[in-house]
Amino acid sequence: MRLALPPTLPAFAAPVLLVLLAVLAGCGFQLRGSYSLPYESIYLAMPEYSVVGADLRRAIRSSATTRLALERNDAQATFVPGAEYRDRIILSVSGTGRVSELRLRYLYSYRVVDDKGRDLVTPGTIELVRDLTYDDSNVLAKQQEEVLLWRNMEDDLVHQLMRRLAAGKPVKASESATPGDAAKPATPVKPAVSPATPAKPDAVR
Repeated sequence: MRLALPPTLPAFAAPVLLVLLAVLAGCGFQLRGSYSLPYESIYLAMPEYSVVGADLRRAIRSSATTRLALERNDAQATFVPGAEYRDRIILSVSGTGRVSELRLRYLYSYRVVDDKGRDLVTPGTIELVRDLTYDDSNVLAKQQEEVLLWRNMEDDLVHQLMRRLAAGKPVKASESATPGDAAKPATPVKPAVSPATPAKPDAVR
């Protein structure tokens, strides 16, 4: 059965539709993806309202090897987000001085630590970039396209975080004593020798 489609679409709808399809494709791939994390359990130190946190929780729950802990002290590992930085960079302007192209830049740093705050893997940073053409005559459409691009980067971020978590090789914290606390060789103890009691001379009778 064929669906009836409108003969033409507004000029501004084409880029928005393409971005929307890309976002849907990314979400579909995420749902089908399967990751095996090297942790028995993990806790996400992220607020409930975080979009990235919600997507990351959903991805971890789909893993058959790792349990999502509800408390930090109940987890083998804790995911700690660091600085989250979003920026809009002007790439070019028109002859009239109006912005014609933008670059969206998304930086996200993170750590994975144990219950004592020690790093289990090397702290990392993920950088994502998307370019966006700008048109003053279609401000609303471009604003919607920018929102979709930011959402697409959030989906991509979750993908990359899951891949890095799955590829990480946890380093077990050494339980041995630190070099400063290393046991010093024992100083040999000389046995105490009692001085010989001099023999008393025989009494002269």
